[in-house]
Amino acid sequence: MEQNTIRIGGVPEHFNLPIHLAIENKAFEQRGLNVEWTTFKGGTGQMTEALRKDEVDVCILLTEGIINAIIAGNPSKIISNYVTSPLTWGVHTAADNPLDNYRDIYDKQYAISRFGSGSHLMAIVDANSQERSINDDQFTVIRNLDGALASLASHETDVFYWEKYTTKPYVKSGQLKRIGEFVTPWPCFVIAATDKVLKEQPDNIIRMLRTIHDATDAFMRAEDEVIPQVSTRYGITERNAARWYHSTEWAIHGWVSNKMLKSVVYSLKAAGIIEEDQDIPELVWKRGV
Repeated sequence: MEQNTIRIGGVPEHFNLPIHLAIENKAFEQRGLNVEWTTFKGGTGQMTEALRKDEVDVCILLTEGIINAIIAGNPSKIISNYVTSPLTWGVHTAADNPLDNYRDIYDKQYAISRFGSGSHLMAIVDANSQERSINDDQFTVIRNLDGALASLASHETDVFYWEKYTTKPYVKSGQLKRIGEFVTPWPCFVIAATDKVLKEQPDNIIRMLRTIHDATDAFMRAEDEVIPQVSTRYGITERNAARWYHSTEWAIHGWVSNKMLKSVVYSLKAAGIIEEDQDIPELVWKRGV
């Protein structure tokens, strides 16, 4: 691999369009970087595994997922916020499932992309917010959205948490029924990198971040251009693309709030995802260290 190559991964969702546009416009090349993009349909759980195995250098992934992974020993650090607004999770079931009440889900079977994924962690955090709990044997790993559609249709599982605008076409077509929503109580996406690439290519990582922040800044200034692109590329109506765009804000600098990190750790402890007395390692990259 060339010394100026950065392997970046992310989900196939509209949140990452600013980075795709930067790649297409050769913005990374203009800063002397060769970016190799990998799409991870399995979401945050799949990406934390790829970071751990050194299959990718950088990922854009859910805040709670990478924090949980780093605490569990993943050799990575958060290097920047990415999406500073919260994520709205749609709570879904099959269209023909008799389940209709969002608050009747806690004894049902859950489809999750992986243990440690957002679809797994947010189901637990949501249940905990209602003073309910979910047992491990209630979770079935379905790997990705396609797996969830099949699992729900066969009634192997009853409940599936996924970003609501990504699933809107399936709700509209009648494959899914959305029975509720859950909003994460923190900024939803961060950028994380392996300790290895931070040690070997710190200057390239800084150039990469500057390029991403420039791209997100430009994206937020160009609604008339990007909303139709979101609609076309991701198969949602322009009306829904506009609603999503105006409810989403991206970071234009690398600052990560220590209070936000503490809030996520508190919630993970309260939900029993990490132990109450768990030692918390350094979560954020300190440049020059």
